[in-house]
Amino acid sequence: MLARLAAVRSRSPAESPFFIAALGVLMSFGPMGTDMYLPGMPAIGRDLHAAQDQVQWTLSAFFLGFGVGQLLWGALSDRFGRRIPVATGILLYAIGCVGCSMTVDVGHLAAWRFVQAVGACAGPVLVRAMIRDVFERDRAASVLSMMMLVMGAAPIIAPLIGGQILVWANWRWIFWAQAAFGIVALLALASLPETHPDSRRTSLRPMVLGEAYRKLLTDRRYLGYAVGSSFIYAGMFAFISGSPFVYIELFGVRPENYGFLFGLNIVGMIIVNTLNSRAVMRFGSDVMLRIGVWLAAATGILLVACVLGGWGGLWGLVGCLFLFMSVTGFCFANSMAGALQSFPQMAGTASALAGMLQFSTGALSGWAVGLMADGTAMPMAGVIGGAALVSLALNLWLIRPVRRRLLA
Repeated sequence: MLARLAAVRSRSPAESPFFIAALGVLMSFGPMGTDMYLPGMPAIGRDLHAAQDQVQWTLSAFFLGFGVGQLLWGALSDRFGRRIPVATGILLYAIGCVGCSMTVDVGHLAAWRFVQAVGACAGPVLVRAMIRDVFERDRAASVLSMMMLVMGAAPIIAPLIGGQILVWANWRWIFWAQAAFGIVALLALASLPETHPDSRRTSLRPMVLGEAYRKLLTDRRYLGYAVGSSFIYAGMFAFISGSPFVYIELFGVRPENYGFLFGLNIVGMIIVNTLNSRAVMRFGSDVMLRIGVWLAAATGILLVACVLGGWGGLWGLVGCLFLFMSVTGFCFANSMAGALQSFPQMAGTASALAGMLQFSTGALSGWAVGLMADGTAMPMAGVIGGAALVSLALNLWLIRPVRRRLLA
């Protein structure tokens, strides 16, 4: 077993058939940490005597920890390499899972979810850095899309697992199942080589880190990619936060069937990511990103109109959400590839800052959905539609004008 892992690590990452698959497992910490417990959110509220907005704090706490923690892992990975910080993060994630399973009130559950997320985010943020270590821009966007196909099973399987656990046991066992995923992730990490050589590692001194963040935050195109994609994430997280209550409590969907409706959206994302992985090599990541944000804005507006008009009931809502979630497949890989392109020497820091912006914005959108909860689907739909329009505006303002000057 150890000899086989050593042989895999000795191969060029670009040539290894296990490279994308292993990265897909590490990238799956996001959906495995959020989607698996979504069917149990109403049950958690009843068991811990908490209102809907209080239960949604636990989801927002995870998003916040997932975003803020990336700044830590990004800086550590640029100094010490990718593999050791990921392993440390997985162990911290497991500790958070155990804490969540033993909590007795919603406040402590939110705190342990934050700890869980800080550890979990090490995987995704450093996966993006690993891809930037190995591949150039458009190829990196293509690989990111292909990797999302590998990890696409996680958002489909996770809520189904959570729903089935609730049939046989209580919601606490969902967090034990999440801890078991950490063991799988450690095995995947063991097959990966170190992609960040000593010659490109940077210092952890505050002045050096401050200068790195200054460069990123004053780069117009970086902000266009990172902040623009953050609002697409906000729309996605509004769906993740609001859909358990909309589907289960408003429309009466059984918790064990929630995962099937949730999984429809992931199928759409997989299809679009497949299209993107091929089209991006022909048209470029900027063009495909622009198509994505236009489509996201259009489907966000359609979703709001559907909810206001009551068109189609549950299935009208499901159809509009399917369209919105599907077209995000044109946005995430292309925006991240663009954000990392100009900063190969600090890809971990650039990836971490982009991820922090994405998940922090997502945490705010989830909090907003809970705050505006009124027993209808409108808070969720309104946040999705508004976030998509902001993303389009940022793309046109920060990326498109600069692109025209470069081509002039």
